[in-house]
Amino acid sequence: MTTSETRAILTLSLLAAFADGDKHERERAEIKRIAEGLSQADGVNLPTLYQDVLMKRVSLASAAGELQSSESKHLAYEMAVCVCDADGTQSEAERMFLADLRTSLGLDASAAQFTQQAEAIAAVPVSTGAVAAAAPAAAVAGAAAAVDGAEIDKSILNAAILNGALELLPETLSTMAIIPLQMKLVYGIGKRYGYELDSGHVKDFLATVGVGLTSQYLEQAGRKLLGGLLGRMGGGMLRGLGNQAVSSGMSFASTYALGHVAKRYYAGGRTLSTQMLKDTFAGVVQEGKGLQTQYLPAIQEKARTLDTAKVLAMVRGA
Repeated sequence: MTTSETRAILTLSLLAAFADGDKHERERAEIKRIAEGLSQADGVNLPTLYQDVLMKRVSLASAAGELQSSESKHLAYEMAVCVCDADGTQSEAERMFLADLRTSLGLDASAAQFTQQAEAIAAVPVSTGAVAAAAPAAAVAGAAAAVDGAEIDKSILNAAILNGALELLPETLSTMAIIPLQMKLVYGIGKRYGYELDSGHVKDFLATVGVGLTSQYLEQAGRKLLGGLLGRMGGGMLRGLGNQAVSSGMSFASTYALGHVAKRYYAGGRTLSTQMLKDTFAGVVQEGKGLQTQYLPAIQEKARTLDTAKVLAMVRGA
């Protein structure tokens, strides 16, 4: 893709992020931080794009008009869908935005099929079973005493390796799957310590430690797009694993940190303050970044075994 097409896709992704007009200020700050953090790419000034979107200096039609190839049009639409679905199923405003985008890009029925797949991922509950009432304090304490900490550590590492591998795949749905898998990890850890959680609680936990849902997807997909990986298929992806054109370090590190902070939080009876959670998460993210190089071969090997069908099955808990 050309630089102008890459810029247009990122602009449409940012427009999608604000399509519902209901983003929490915390999420807006994260999106701004990510735009500034990805501003080093040649020819694409993300902080400027971010300001253009906020100040309404750019329109859906003008950005869509920059896309000429069929590949870039489909990729732009897929990214916009995943941005809208990153924090849950689409609102009415987001559905209208995506309908306008499909029309502007001249896409056919295959685009609607992709929307259905993304919505299916967004709608998957953190648990396939019914959520029970919170366990009594004594039961929670008993559950904590019986937990095998080493087994949880292993599950956290496996989840981090899996999500690091997903960030290496070129399909947009693979990138979107990282967030629900992180939510399932937190849910599972809480349950091991005797807490029955719902998706709202898990989302609040992620937001408290500093992981925005929409912003995290934008960061993952933006990094892949700017690295030339997103949208590439087959052998191109496998060759890209060797030179690490796009680092999978953040997905590995953030998943690793979420797991370990959740372990400390629920093992300790949910007594950590908001600031302690944030500080602990930031520290463990740095630890995870250091470990990513050590586990890079495992991440790459995992990426070679994955395809879209397997990813969707994992999100559904199959």
